[in-house]
Amino acid sequence: MTLELRNVTKRVGVDMHIHETTLALAPTGFNILLGATNAGKTTLIKVMAGLERPTSGEIWFDGQNVTGVSTQKRNISLVHQFFVNYPSMNVYDNIASPLRVIGMGRKEIESRVHEAADILKLRPYLKRRPAELSGGQQQRTALARAIVKDSSLVLLDEPLANLDYKLREELRDQLPALFAGRGAIVVYATSEPSEALMLGGHTATVMAGRVTQFGETGAIYRAPKDVATAQVFSDPPVNIAIARKQGDEIHLGDTRFAARGPIADRPDGPYTLGIRPHYVTSEPHGQSAAPVSGIVQVTELSGSESIAHFDMGGDIWVAQSSGVHAYDVGERHDFWVDTSGCIFFDGEGRLVA
Repeated sequence: MTLELRNVTKRVGVDMHIHETTLALAPTGFNILLGATNAGKTTLIKVMAGLERPTSGEIWFDGQNVTGVSTQKRNISLVHQFFVNYPSMNVYDNIASPLRVIGMGRKEIESRVHEAADILKLRPYLKRRPAELSGGQQQRTALARAIVKDSSLVLLDEPLANLDYKLREELRDQLPALFAGRGAIVVYATSEPSEALMLGGHTATVMAGRVTQFGETGAIYRAPKDVATAQVFSDPPVNIAIARKQGDEIHLGDTRFAARGPIADRPDGPYTLGIRPHYVTSEPHGQSAAPVSGIVQVTELSGSESIAHFDMGGDIWVAQSSGVHAYDVGERHDFWVDTSGCIFFDGEGRLVA
């Protein structure tokens, strides 16, 4: 199976929701659309599903131009972040509904429904109606309806967003196995970088209606092609600052450290430095640690980590340290930057490689 977007745009009135996009999705594993709320992920999914027609460009599926082909004539499944089930039907009938639409026989329907119900641990609830289910059980029902159909294209639009933490973790762990070996292209939209990393596969980073980069998820995380992609693929937000290369050193405010890696052979001058918060900590780690300091603005504490937002010469940075650390808001605090985690961009915001 293949799915391609060829020069696709989507305009609503005078607003461009999707700028010109050409994208060939991976035939196996997850294809993740990663971006903030209103970045354009749902619009892309609707265009792929045939729920919305692109303003220009074409959608090609398995070698055929399906632009303008109705959703009903495509073998797809779509799961939203909200629990979309038929309230008047019990769980069994909800799962069976797409199979009945295509005229499948009763015995085959029964076999498939029970198989899907067993995978998603729904067998005890088959006679219940959605109103009698928990939120997690309702979303499991929607997922069961998606897999029972054996669709060629499965579109998951932030399907875990409205579940509590424990349920999100449980279902997230199950999803790769759930769709493995089914021969379907799977597209999964999320606003959480950690979720993209957990699911793996391939990721398209989406920002303001543009796909900034597409490729293997880990590779994009390690080497974002530009500042915009680094910003999409970081939570808490990536720290951005102007640094200067001078000889074999990088100058970051009053801090100096060795210019290593691709930046070492670059000409002297200003560069944009990006560093994710977990590389900025309250204590030094390793030989690459360089000291910085700033005025603490906001703190976020939990049992496993401490986050501090601090003003470093006019740039607001975020430090993310393991454990609980005491920060005094309004006071200067010392931090350490693991310079091995620095990503350098040129004057146009493109990765220095």
